Amino acid sequence: MTDYQQIRLDITPCDENITDLFAAFLADCGYESFVPDETGLTAYINSTLFNKEDVESIIADFPMEVDAKLTVDFIEGKDWNEEWEKNYFQPIVIADQCVIHSTFHKDVPNAKYDIVIDPKMAFGTGHHSTTSLILQTLLETDMKGKSVIDMGTGTGILAILSAMLGAEKVTGIEIDPGAYENALEHVELNNVNVDVLLGDASRLNELQPADIFIANINRNIILADISSYRKNLKPGGIMLLSGFYESDIAMIERAANALGLEVVSYKEDKDWVAVKLICKK
Repeated sequence: MTDYQQIRLDITPCDENITDLFAAFLADCGYESFVPDETGLTAYINSTLFNKEDVESIIADFPMEVDAKLTVDFIEGKDWNEEWEKNYFQPIVIADQCVIHSTFHKDVPNAKYDIVIDPKMAFGTGHHSTTSLILQTLLETDMKGKSVIDMGTGTGILAILSAMLGAEKVTGIEIDPGAYENALEHVELNNVNVDVLLGDASRLNELQPADIFIANINRNIILADISSYRKNLKPGGIMLLSGFYESDIAMIERAANALGLEVVSYKEDKDWVAVKLICKK
């Protein structure tokens, strides 16, 4: 089992926008899971990647006037399903069509698409705005017979829904070994045909261009790798990007336009966005 560092930020003043912004900055440093509450944010990172100075720099350079008290705890590898059951993960229904729940949940609402997720430490239960926005967009998209690449697949939830919606070939790529194993478990648990690869954007070289390319990661990684994403998208194909704020759209759009990608729409929730782009050439 993977060991983690848990950081706790007690923040004054504190609201959802502030905790979301801290989560975005921490994600850029490799943090995987975030649990906001009324007084702050708890976040987790693989213990081998932890650097206290990274967090202290985020606090010092935070663009809003807040007081953030940092505490750090070592978390020995454990049964993360049990932790999620006790503390965080509750069933969620997306657009009245898709229910996401875990194996331990009782009285699960009925929906056309039923996805089972035991998230352990992998990001992507559908509760965060970025994930739910992409899920909503997929539910509105004709997926039948399409090929799909899900970059940074996490729990595999977006790839799994794509397969349930009729996508013919679905591939997820995940850089974190623990999340990769979790995604494999979920593919089997949901009995869908999804290939999951361990690695970063370099694994895209092994794949054929897809009809639909998904990346729910964060702004900096997307900007660094978007040219690789573009090479793996068919002309006329759809790219769905999330993991950043509405204020970041212009930056994403400039990079996309240079590659022949056009922003055609976006969804917003709590300042987070999911952007839909079309490959024009």
